[in-house]
Amino acid sequence: MTAIISATELAHEIEGGSPPVLLDVRWRLSLAKATGEPEFDGRAEYAAGHIPGAVFVDLDRELASAPGERGRHPLPDLAEFGAAMRRAGVSTGRPVVVYDGGVGWAAARAWWLLRWTGHPDVRCLDGGLPAWQGPLSTVTPAPAEGDFRPAPDPAGLLDADQAAALAGSGVLLDARAGERYRGEVEPIDRVGGHIPGAVSAPTTENVGPDGRFLPAADLRDRFKALGVSTDVPVGVYCGSGVSAAQEVLALAVAGIPAALYVGSWSEWSSDPSRPVAVGPGPR
Repeated sequence: MTAIISATELAHEIEGGSPPVLLDVRWRLSLAKATGEPEFDGRAEYAAGHIPGAVFVDLDRELASAPGERGRHPLPDLAEFGAAMRRAGVSTGRPVVVYDGGVGWAAARAWWLLRWTGHPDVRCLDGGLPAWQGPLSTVTPAPAEGDFRPAPDPAGLLDADQAAALAGSGVLLDARAGERYRGEVEPIDRVGGHIPGAVSAPTTENVGPDGRFLPAADLRDRFKALGVSTDVPVGVYCGSGVSAAQEVLALAVAGIPAALYVGSWSEWSSDPSRPVAVGPGPR
C-alpha cells in the first residue's frame, strides 16, 4: 500500500465503482492569540467548496483532545475518535483518502491516527486540495455509519522519555522550522530550542514548490544525510504532533518506518525540569 495518491489517481477512483471514503481535514496553525489575526475556520472553507463526497473532520476536536500538560494537540480519546470516524463513514474494509488545504500537516495527522489505530488502507492526497483539478461541491454528504474500531499500535508512538532515549539510541528528527529548533524564535511555546540529541529536519524540505512530496529516492537521500536508515529506530516530533505527522508520512513514502512523539515540543518545554538544547547542533 502506498501512503499518498495523486489527484489524477483519486479522480479515477472516485469515478470507479468503489470510491474511497474522503476526509477533508483543512486546518491551519494559528498564531491568533499572539498576533491578533482571525482564527482559521476550516469548516467554513469546507462549506465553500470541497471534493464531492468528502466529509469534514475537525482536527482540534476530533483528531486531538483538549490542550494541557500533554501538549497542544494530545491524542484524542480513542472512543471519541472512533465514533467520529464511523460518523464520517470510515470502515476497515474500505480505503480512505484524506486531504487538507495543501500544507499536508493536517491530512498527515489524520493519516497517522488512522494507520496507528489499525486502518489498513489510508492515503493522503499529494499536494492537497490545490492539486485537485476536478469540480468542487458545497453539498454536505450524509454517509452511512462506518464500522472502524481503533486498535492502536504501541510501537508507533513515543512519550517524552522514549523520545529522549531515542535521541541517543537512534535518530530523533525535529520537524519544525530551523529557527525554532535553534531557539532563535519561539512564537507559541514556553521556551525555544530542541530536545538534546534531536536533528533538525524541517517539513518544508519534504516537498517541492508545488507542495507535492519529493520522489521517494530524493526523500531517502534527504533522510540518509540526516543519519536515517532502516537499521536504526527513527522518531519525529514538532510543536504539537501535527507537522511531525507529515514527516512520518514523508518517511513512509521513502520506505522508512518512524514513530511519532505526539506531545512534541509543546509537552516537552512545558516541564522546566526537562533539558533544552539551543543552536544548530543536536547538543
